[in-house]
Amino acid sequence: MKRKLTLNESLTISSMLFGLFFGAGNLIFPAYMGEAAGKNVVWALLGFLVTGVGLPLLAIAALGSSHSDGVLTLSEKVSRKYGYFFTCALYLTIGPFFAIPRCFTVPFETGISQLLPGSWSKQTSLFAFSLLFFAIMIWFSLRPGRIMDWIGKVLTPAFLLFFFWIMITALIHPLGHAGAVKPAGEYASAPFISGILEGYNTMDALAGLAFGIIVVSSIRAFGITEPKQIAKSTIQTGILACLLMAVIYGITSFVGAQSRPVLGLAANGGEALSQIARHYFPGFGSVLFALMILIACLKTAIGLITSSAEAFVQMFPKSMSYNKWAILFSLIALAIANVGLTSIIAFSVPVLMLLYPLAIALILTSLTASFFHFGKGSYVVMTAVAFICAFGDFLSALPPSLSKAVSGITDIYAKLLPLFKDGLGWLLPVASAFIVMAIWSAIHNRRK
Repeated sequence: MKRKLTLNESLTISSMLFGLFFGAGNLIFPAYMGEAAGKNVVWALLGFLVTGVGLPLLAIAALGSSHSDGVLTLSEKVSRKYGYFFTCALYLTIGPFFAIPRCFTVPFETGISQLLPGSWSKQTSLFAFSLLFFAIMIWFSLRPGRIMDWIGKVLTPAFLLFFFWIMITALIHPLGHAGAVKPAGEYASAPFISGILEGYNTMDALAGLAFGIIVVSSIRAFGITEPKQIAKSTIQTGILACLLMAVIYGITSFVGAQSRPVLGLAANGGEALSQIARHYFPGFGSVLFALMILIACLKTAIGLITSSAEAFVQMFPKSMSYNKWAILFSLIALAIANVGLTSIIAFSVPVLMLLYPLAIALILTSLTASFFHFGKGSYVVMTAVAFICAFGDFLSALPPSLSKAVSGITDIYAKLLPLFKDGLGWLLPVASAFIVMAIWSAIHNRRK
């Protein structure tokens, strides 16, 4: 029986996992954060790494240490019904409803649209590009057995080549000094917390749970079948992938901060990166950036369709085949993508504010379950506390036209929960619930 992965196998799976993680938001959010944070970029980056790297790594570790083969198995520790609710909500959020449509729109609005003649209709061009992107994505997604080769060995190395070509050039020839740039907005008063909330938008803590099913399948494909060795290999490959993510986040945010004295504060991270690429590679920069962002989004979209379809086949084995789920999710994403990037982000933020605390509570409880001997009751209490508190964050993050209607409820949350106005109203209650559960479990087990 094979007991561990070879170095080449570990690197292949890590490259695949990095490729699955690193999509649209992983480029545009740290770039804008760097420009906005300016001299506070280090504090903002540290906050971003907490939610953008630390939480995804803990999610992978939770799957590995609990010997779970996916988010359904892990979340069923709360209850079977909750497992289905959370798994469906997670995959639909990071799949066809929000993340995949964002993979359609980001490369178009930040890269492809810059290359099109000004006389072309933007909406028609977006639809035409979406059809092409859809066709390529679905072609790869209907062949899930080769996803490790396509993403781990082809698309990820191609992306890294374009990325480092642009970023190393920018680091060698900086446009300015980050320490001389005045922070903008919330990055002036609370850069660390702003970085934490910016890391939410990558959706990677949720993706860490979602992509577990692909990682475990890939490890088994290399001949590792013993549960403990699968768990160990899962954590090892997760560490390698997350370290590479941390390096790229650091480079992107610092390049963003250094560019602001000359290029100014862009409207978003996609525009910031496009400006940087055009500055350092006049004439060719727009093409180079478009290729980089297109590959980044394509590989993530393929992984999201694959993992979402496999998860729904696992949950509802008698409903539809994998191919039918993949096609259905792709069609939904195609339709939503043509609504536009701004609308997608506006409606995705409230959902993320609800799901992230639930995911964090589940990850924290799973990681410490064996040490504290947590039972089902502990999972239920942690999840209930997280949900009650996160619901207030959900209401608060709704678009202005909707949030006004529930302002009375959010005012009550603001009075009762510290850090609520910072979007972290769940933090202290969940931490307190965890401490209480740990103490109660220790006393209970000592009596037994």
